[in-house]
Amino acid sequence: MKFMLIVKADRDSEAGVLPDPALLSAMGAYNEELVRAGVLLAAEGLHPSAKGVRVQFDGASRRIVEGPFAATEELVAGFWLIQARSLAEAVEWVKRVPHPPGLPAQIEIRQVYDLADFGDALSPELRAAEERMRDRVATWSN
Repeated sequence: MKFMLIVKADRDSEAGVLPDPALLSAMGAYNEELVRAGVLLAAEGLHPSAKGVRVQFDGASRRIVEGPFAATEELVAGFWLIQARSLAEAVEWVKRVPHPPGLPAQIEIRQVYDLADFGDALSPELRAAEERMRDRVATWSN
């Protein structure tokens, strides 16, 4: 199973404040631990929403809204994509994420859909096309 570990934004991340060197070092060691355990698929931090845009869809029309966006606690500051045997295992990994004491933070854990999750709603043709696309992506990333 794949899980996305979503790091929620805070005032500092939205202001573009980078983590201090000690936290960066601890995060690097944590990421290395994920790699050694064979669970890390991707890990990235995101620029503040002030540097982003949203594309809003309404029928055929598209509207671009430039950041920054309100409700900081609902924004994403970064993520990990891991593979784990269960949600419980993903939770155990998240509990080990380095974080400075005394600062509130939140990491949301969401399971990524697998092709099997779509059951009969995904026709054999669509399933085969999706598998071909995933194979091509895997080839590009190696």
